[in-house]
Amino acid sequence: MNWSKQIALVGALSILGGCAGQSPLAGSGAAPPPATAFVLSPGDKIKVLTYGEETLTGDFEVSPAGTIAFPLIGEVEAAGLQTGELSKAIEAKLGSGYLLDPKVSIQVANFRPVYVLGEVNKPGEYPYTQGLTVRGAVAKADGFTYRANEKRVFLKRAGEAGEQEYPMAADLPVLPGDTIRFGERYF
Repeated sequence: MNWSKQIALVGALSILGGCAGQSPLAGSGAAPPPATAFVLSPGDKIKVLTYGEETLTGDFEVSPAGTIAFPLIGEVEAAGLQTGELSKAIEAKLGSGYLLDPKVSIQVANFRPVYVLGEVNKPGEYPYTQGLTVRGAVAKADGFTYRANEKRVFLKRAGEAGEQEYPMAADLPVLPGDTIRFGERYF
C-alpha cells in the first residue's frame, strides 16, 4: 500500500473514531446547570460580625434544621438565604428591641465539601473552593482512571433529588455540596 492510501485510511479511521466517541448528549442541547448565587445550607460554617458588639460576633454552623442559634434573638432561619439576606434578617431582629441601628456582616468560613465519585483515582470528599470546576474536582481526586468516560459527567446538586448527565466541559461549575460522578467507558 502506498503512502497516500495509508494517510487517507488513517484520516478516515480518525473521523469515524471521532464520531463513535461523541457524547450521546452532544446534539441533545442539554446545557450544563447554571452557577447560581451561593445560598446557605445545613453544614455551612459562617462568621457573623456585629459592629460594636463583640459579644454578638462569632462563628456559627447552619444546623440540620437550617437555622443558626444567635445570642439574644434565638433561632434564625439561614438555609436558602444568601449571606446578605441573612445579615439583613439578623439586623432586623436585633433592631426590634435589642440594639439601635445594628450593623451585621456575614462571611462564609467553611463551605460544604464536594464529593467526587466513580472512575477517578482517589474518590472521596474534598473541600470546596470558590470557582471550582469539574476539571478542578478531577484534579483534586488525582485524575481519571484508565477506565473513565471523560466525555460525560453525572452531577447532583445539593438539595436535588437525583443526578443529571451532562457533556463534559472543563468550565462546568461546581457548587458546595455537589456530588460529581464519572462512569466507566465502554471501549
